[in-house]
Amino acid sequence: MKNRSLSHGIWLLAALLVFIAAGTSGYLWTFGQSKVQYTTAAVKRGDIESTVVAAGILQPLNYVDVGAQTSGQLKSLKVARGDKVEKGQLLAEIDPILAKTALASAQAGLEDLTAQREIKRAQLSLATLQRTRDEELAKANSLSLTLRDITRSNYDVELATVDSFTAQIKVTAAAVATAEADLGYTKISAPITGEVVSLTTLEGQTINDKQQAPTILRIADLSTMTVWAQVSEADIVSVKVGQDVYFTVLGQPERRRNGKVRQILPTPELINNVVFYDVLFDVTNPERDLKIQMTAQVFVVLAQAKGVLLIPNAALGNAAQPSQARVRVLKANGTVEHRPIKIGIKSELCSEVTQGLSENEQIILGEIKSKARTTSALSAQKGPR
Repeated sequence: MKNRSLSHGIWLLAALLVFIAAGTSGYLWTFGQSKVQYTTAAVKRGDIESTVVAAGILQPLNYVDVGAQTSGQLKSLKVARGDKVEKGQLLAEIDPILAKTALASAQAGLEDLTAQREIKRAQLSLATLQRTRDEELAKANSLSLTLRDITRSNYDVELATVDSFTAQIKVTAAAVATAEADLGYTKISAPITGEVVSLTTLEGQTINDKQQAPTILRIADLSTMTVWAQVSEADIVSVKVGQDVYFTVLGQPERRRNGKVRQILPTPELINNVVFYDVLFDVTNPERDLKIQMTAQVFVVLAQAKGVLLIPNAALGNAAQPSQARVRVLKANGTVEHRPIKIGIKSELCSEVTQGLSENEQIILGEIKSKARTTSALSAQKGPR
């Protein structure tokens, strides 16, 4: 009985194993085996650059706000917005009546003081002769000392009066010069060659230079423009004076214009609770197609290289050190090799490989697991033909 029970158990175990094997083969026959497919990219040669991206605004490098230095009504305006002007060209005229009246009054006062001084000079000459004569008479005891002292006093008074008129003439002469300058200020000329970009005072308006220096118009030299780029505080530490920089504008996104960082302003600007610093650089504008207040997308070049080996950043994962990483290389025979590499310049999309890879090697970016059915399974699913 004991042998019969043992034999019966062995047969049950064997049947169970056969059942499991049949079930497994049936599963594989029905559903197929799991396969791994890789997404790869080839190591290629190309150019790379690391940049700081910022938004910028275009402004003219040189511009002048032309104002009035005297009061009066703006009698005539000789230019319009957009006109090109040369240095010294007449731009506007202020009614000169007030300046002419002030000049005439100052000149009349100067003439009056000059005439009075001539009278006093004649009286001084007489007082000089009388003093000389009285001094001689006093020495000969022919004139009392009291009369001699009166003669001396009269001379001193006439001399002081002449000096007073001389000082008044200097003051009035300065007033005449000021009045002449004010009359000259009624004709406003262009201080630089450029283009009239704005008009703030219209013909016929009254200008009062005593309250505030009034601005009539602005002239800008558009041959050279300055880009004011706003760089965030996170990136400004990487930006240095002299670095290469380029930008594009909305109307010409395919055209790259180059320059060099000229200045980094020390005072920041707070925009939406973010700190930005103004980075300035200049660009020539011979075609005058760059306009004031244009928006620019700015790229400050931190590093660049040409003709180097490049791989997508997706292949790097999260490298512990920026210069070192490990990648998976898909070999020709289908095997996968984990290989350490060294990287150099890193941009937003790809990285330079300085050591560890060769051109055209396949780098694994990711993997997709799929289940492939066997040929017998596919055949089994097909019906009779």
